[in-house]
Amino acid sequence: MTLRLYYTDSYLRAFDADIVERADDGRRIYLDRTAFYPTSGGQPFDTGSLGGIAVVDVVDEGERVAHVLADPLAGIRVSGIVDWDRRFDHMQQHTGQHVLSAVLHERFGHATIGVHFGSESSTLDLDTPAMDHARLVEAESRANSLVTESRPVEVSFEEAGSAGGLRKTPAREGTLRIVTIRDLDRSACGGTHVRATGEIGPILIRKSERVKKNVRLEFLCGTRAVRRARADLDLLTRLASQFSAAADDLPALVEAQRTDLKEAAAARRDLEENLAATRARDLYAASMPDGSGVRAIVVPGETGPIDRLRPLARAVAGMPRALFVGWTADPPALMVATSADSGLNAGRMLRSALEQVGGRGGGNDRVGQGTAPSASALEEAVAAIVPGRV
Repeated sequence: MTLRLYYTDSYLRAFDADIVERADDGRRIYLDRTAFYPTSGGQPFDTGSLGGIAVVDVVDEGERVAHVLADPLAGIRVSGIVDWDRRFDHMQQHTGQHVLSAVLHERFGHATIGVHFGSESSTLDLDTPAMDHARLVEAESRANSLVTESRPVEVSFEEAGSAGGLRKTPAREGTLRIVTIRDLDRSACGGTHVRATGEIGPILIRKSERVKKNVRLEFLCGTRAVRRARADLDLLTRLASQFSAAADDLPALVEAQRTDLKEAAAARRDLEENLAATRARDLYAASMPDGSGVRAIVVPGETGPIDRLRPLARAVAGMPRALFVGWTADPPALMVATSADSGLNAGRMLRSALEQVGGRGGGNDRVGQGTAPSASALEEAVAAIVPGRV
């Protein structure tokens, strides 16, 4: 069994211990005691060093803790040093989560059903299908007020049957490690925490999203929150400089540009449709009907994405007894369109031609679109639809 020193002292940065077992050629070490926190309860593992060798993973194996090292470690007695910056960051995030969860439960009755502490941000899942912005702001404001009060955060060990006032009923029996934020929260938790809420620093809720039937909040605490706020402010400052405007004016300016872009896009679509109609009439007039009276309009090797041919394909398909076949060489792609009175099925023709050369595509009676594996395969597909026109 490994004695977990972090259970009683999250601030312990250095310790000595005996090696009781080795595995993986000395890269997996088991100690009689450790201050290294293993990945557990959504909180990532600590890093640092043992005997001067980097600790790259810490694994909870039930009764004991495994330390995975970058290189083998010799000897029996070893000194451990915990990466304090990483440890304290995790302490801020985890204690901040307890505050947020307590506030959300106290104010709105939302229970926390899942927690994940990431390297950049953390998340908590709530048992509610929706949460409006006003409640998020209220919860964030209340949480930060509790931070400024610097309420004590205390650890105790109590029997599950007699531990009262817990925010969430624990599933396990026996002795529980209870983390208490005075006059706010009591939770069974094995993680590392700060001594008082003042050490959490600012708490920032970044966003919320619907995940299945619940709400997921992304949040940052302490130094993370400060770094993110600074990055957000720098971004706003750069954007404001590009617009030659104040940051507060950006929403109105962006909305105005968005409106202008929508109007410009609509005007461009109208121009493309008109140009396609004119080009379709010219191509149709220059073509000759085949024995069944259908005119085949072939447009080879266009540049750009195949979708650029769609206005022209629609315009041709709107003419009497017409077949449109157009393609692009890079990437090899094909579009087929047919008029309603042509007796031809565009999607079926395209699929049949492409399947013969290992390509794929789909569509409906009037328009079909797909890709070929190579330029030569594309030529074969086109030849199957309009022989002699490649």
